[in-house]
Amino acid sequence: MPIDSKMLHSKLKEFFGFDSFKGDQEKIISHLVAGNDAFVLMPTGGGKSLCYQLPALVMEGTAIVISPLIALMKNQVDAIRGFVAGNDGIAHFLNSSLSKAQINEVRDDLLSGVTKLLYVAPESLSKQENIDILKEIRISFYAVDEAHCISEWGHDFRPEYRRIREIIEGIGIAPVIALTATATPKVQSDILKNLGIQDARVFKSSFNRPNLYYEVRDKSDPKKEIIRFIKQNPGKSGIIYCLSRKKVEELAELLNINGIKSLPYHAGLDARTRAENQDKFLMEEIDVIVATIAFGMGIDKPDVRFVIHYDIPKSLEGYYQETGRAGRDGGEGKCIVFYSYKDIQKLEKFMQGKPVSEQEIGKQLLLETVAYAESNQCRRKLLLNYFGEDYPEDNCGACDNCLNPKKQFDGQEEMALVIELVESMPEHFKIEHLANILAGESNALIKSYEHDRLDFFGAGKDHSFRFWCDVIHQGIVLHFMEKDIESYGLIYVTDKGREFNAHPYPVMLTEERHFVEGVDDDDDMPSAGSRAGGGGGDQTLLAMLKDLRADMARKLHLQPWIIFGDPALEDMSITYPVTIEELKGCQGVGEGKARKFGKEFVELIARYVEENEIERPEDFIVKSVVNSSTANKVFIIQGIDRKLPLEDIANAKGLEMEELMTEIEAIVASGTRLDLNYYISQNVDDDVVDEIFEYFKEEAESDSLKDAMEVLGQDYDESEVRLVRLKFLCEVAN
Repeated sequence: MPIDSKMLHSKLKEFFGFDSFKGDQEKIISHLVAGNDAFVLMPTGGGKSLCYQLPALVMEGTAIVISPLIALMKNQVDAIRGFVAGNDGIAHFLNSSLSKAQINEVRDDLLSGVTKLLYVAPESLSKQENIDILKEIRISFYAVDEAHCISEWGHDFRPEYRRIREIIEGIGIAPVIALTATATPKVQSDILKNLGIQDARVFKSSFNRPNLYYEVRDKSDPKKEIIRFIKQNPGKSGIIYCLSRKKVEELAELLNINGIKSLPYHAGLDARTRAENQDKFLMEEIDVIVATIAFGMGIDKPDVRFVIHYDIPKSLEGYYQETGRAGRDGGEGKCIVFYSYKDIQKLEKFMQGKPVSEQEIGKQLLLETVAYAESNQCRRKLLLNYFGEDYPEDNCGACDNCLNPKKQFDGQEEMALVIELVESMPEHFKIEHLANILAGESNALIKSYEHDRLDFFGAGKDHSFRFWCDVIHQGIVLHFMEKDIESYGLIYVTDKGREFNAHPYPVMLTEERHFVEGVDDDDDMPSAGSRAGGGGGDQTLLAMLKDLRADMARKLHLQPWIIFGDPALEDMSITYPVTIEELKGCQGVGEGKARKFGKEFVELIARYVEENEIERPEDFIVKSVVNSSTANKVFIIQGIDRKLPLEDIANAKGLEMEELMTEIEAIVASGTRLDLNYYISQNVDDDVVDEIFEYFKEEAESDSLKDAMEVLGQDYDESEVRLVRLKFLCEVAN
């Protein structure tokens, strides 16, 4: 039976249940079936896999699909076996995860002609025993999936991919189809050249995914923002990408303890665990998979509703492919990335040990990512331009920049001033040093180089140090300047920058957007209320809370701080707790203090929220993961409950007494009530206890140890004051 359009439509319906092809699928399949090479550039969700799966099922012989990931192979093989019921031998994969018995089963099905699709990793393809098997069978064609892995300029370069042409020639020539969802013009050229298919017909689909929304967020409190976002989108499937395995594990655990069903996925997990976690995500037993970039290639889950990048990706190609896993069914897809320049500095640091050529490539790719993150332009326009495609509109209506345009100014003079400064200096310096010179802010380094004597010193003092850092960053993005990674980030002017300086023209720069320095991967998850004091909350509510505290203090004959400290009230003005349980999440408010003093406060807040129609944050208490410090605290509390000498508790945990006292003070400050009377009665005279206790009850304006020592220090030892202060806080304040 001839393989014509009628047959292809018939088999499309029989195997896949579709009535019609999508985009260029039929053209690609017909071209391949006719024995021709093809290069397919099609965004995620465009239907790339069908372009080689259907031809494999209708052509004579076995199609060899070269694929980079075991997870991808398993997923694809399961899908094909589902399409062709009753014949598991029709598709196999060959990789390092198989046992000897499984390999023999694959070999038998191949030699008998049952297998139409064989998925193989490039490493497995290069093994001589596998080459010997493949030489014995008829090969219909070779499909190189995720072909961007061939190019050093691709986001997931794999050296073993460079040998594919050599291996094909060793096994036997057949048509080649290369497929990728993401490739710049440079990467496309590399793929065609390396596979030896320069004459292949190129099928290129638009990279525009109109259903995807793109947003870059400040990385100030990403964990809390992620939890809030997911809770605002209950039941929706999502992927969160992190750069490190450690962060994947921590974030997955954090989501779970906050009631979000999630699992980790990274290459450090054993193959069985990875497969199980992936299957649970596909079968919707969990809502969120937290993963490194090892997850996602070829995963056929059409209803992923959000893709979040906890860390900024290393390249725009990687970012585009990973975000492309959202909304493959054409439905909603939200793509959020958290950005801080601190992450960029980390990635730059990681490059320093690599070969110079690799550093150069990595630097260029990273600069494109920075340009995307910091740009005020339409994000869709930026992405499409990166892949060589023009987006005709100035406003896509589906990215943060288009929905919330940022203010711009003509930075021609400012940019020229920076370039003139850099060019005037015989040596190169970092961004911060240059910004300090222009802002007129002297320091030891500037004085040591006598740069405070330069004409440029203070030339831009009308603007802040931060402003000049931003101008220089944008100058790097515009390629007027470059940062030399090898020289620890020193700045120099490019030819383009010199040309601009010689013939200036208007340059629209974005007004300062203050990205935070970022959070470290080792940072603990802050509680809802753990923030520096001083504003940020509802000032009207804060004033009402302080009035209520003052009234209660008068009635109870207590100092106001004993009821609730200022940090606790500030937290209440931010998070609006309306139950005792919620109140316990505020800084310095534990079980005892919440029950003892909290009723009137939550009642006031509830009335205020209702009267002012305030929308409260849904996730205002974020439960944190138990770490080693938390484990210490539990041990200390249990030891005090058992009335163990504090010295014994300290020795058991390898702590100095000073360290133990600091831990106990932190426990009490969080609102936990401890009974230390057994230890105090054995170590402090009763009269001393009474006098220090009386000071805190009648004289103290806060629980400050420093203030107490200034008043009491000449007569009492600091250790005695600390112990009685703890007794007072536990018995009265908590």
